[in-house]
Amino acid sequence: MLTPSESIDTAVTAVADRTWHLVVAGRPRPAGGGRTYDVECPATEAPLARVPDATDEDVDAAVRAAADAGASWRALDVRERGRRLRALAEAVRAHADEFALLDALDSGNPLSAMRGDVEWGAELLELFADFALRLGGAAIPASPGNLHFTRRSPFGVVARIVPFNHPLMFAASKVAAPLMAGNTVVLKPSEITPLSALRFAEIANDILPPGVLSVITGDGPPASRALVRHPLIRRIGFIGSERVGRTIQRDAAEVGVKDVSLELGGKNALIVCPDADLDAAATGIVGGMNFAWSEGQSCGSTSRVLLHTSVAERILPMIRERVSAIRIGPPTDPDTQMGPLASRAQYDKSRHYIEVAAEEGATLFHGGRRPEGDQFARGYYLQPTIFTGVRPGMRIAQEEVFGPVMSVLTYDDLDDAVRIANGVDYGLTASVWTRDVSTALSLTDRLEAGYVWVNGSSRHFWGMPFGGTKSSGLGREESIEELLSYTELKAVNVLV
Repeated sequence: MLTPSESIDTAVTAVADRTWHLVVAGRPRPAGGGRTYDVECPATEAPLARVPDATDEDVDAAVRAAADAGASWRALDVRERGRRLRALAEAVRAHADEFALLDALDSGNPLSAMRGDVEWGAELLELFADFALRLGGAAIPASPGNLHFTRRSPFGVVARIVPFNHPLMFAASKVAAPLMAGNTVVLKPSEITPLSALRFAEIANDILPPGVLSVITGDGPPASRALVRHPLIRRIGFIGSERVGRTIQRDAAEVGVKDVSLELGGKNALIVCPDADLDAAATGIVGGMNFAWSEGQSCGSTSRVLLHTSVAERILPMIRERVSAIRIGPPTDPDTQMGPLASRAQYDKSRHYIEVAAEEGATLFHGGRRPEGDQFARGYYLQPTIFTGVRPGMRIAQEEVFGPVMSVLTYDDLDDAVRIANGVDYGLTASVWTRDVSTALSLTDRLEAGYVWVNGSSRHFWGMPFGGTKSSGLGREESIEELLSYTELKAVNVLV
């Protein structure tokens, strides 16, 4: 029987032997001039695949194919579009093992977690199919004797640009709303984790008409920039860093008036009140950091833990116990709960912030190093890391690390907790732990965050609008609000 390390090497070799193509207008094609770039496996640092590096001409071909397919796609009965999305969800499930393995090798996330991601992607395709009959408008009594109503129309060609931390889940789920609304889509996955998106497009070709969904890949910003600036694209949905989000806004504005939604970073606060169930809160703190799913590489991670001074000494050992129990290992091992970070850049960034935190006077409470053992001699592995004694003004408490690094702060009263929680540029998620309903409702009202849990963390609930305030972005996803955001509202006045 293969050991986990032998198994991952075998799997890497099998993927590396495959030829990958762009998928444009329902057909595979190489990038212009045969351009490619290399993708590596973060668990082994070995080459994993050679991926097409799209040119501006490739982007233009994908967009124009999408424009050509638009009229017939939007003309389909909405229930038929819904049926196509349901068929796509079933196809995703049918290839679940393949997708999960690709994402584990490509991103470093554990195989078990990536199986969950596959199911989430399928569920969100089904969610937007469920919304099919909610694409209607409304009758408005604007004047007596006349007919006034609104209707919703698709934008046309939509660009969706998604990040590396949940590759297949984002590839599948983030095309669902624009397709359901009658748009055609050009999808650009992260250059770090492009493989499952390319495979998803191949499978979608058997379900969607040619040109309705194309996938382009490219090394770095050029392909994304060409997509954002293309004159036929008027609607853009982006998930990623605040810095890149602002660049997309600027690029889009320079060439036209475009509708842009942004789901960006977070420096999210989890507040433990004096009356909280500390055992449950400790579990929620560790779960909220997403150590054992995406190595802390999640915009929604509650990376700032605010403990009331009266409970800090009691709950910290509980947190350490839970973090110490996380099983770190190769992402293809079914027992692994936490794999390597997705790339050398992500690993170096996390190590940099660990050094900065120590320099600024924070206390290393747990982790902060590469795990011990021969199996961790290669790969971008880093222990779950917790700092205590963190002050609100420290960089570790202000800047998004996007890695397995948690900051623990203390507060004296709830006004102090709110001030600390809101004292960052971001406002994506927040979590409150208390047994008191009045305290919970008061805090959720005062916290500057778009998605708040009470006595919970990390979990998403389909149908609840997900998105942030301040520098965490514009727009809401995973809900009817996302579907409607991919339509334009038209007012019709019939005078009789």
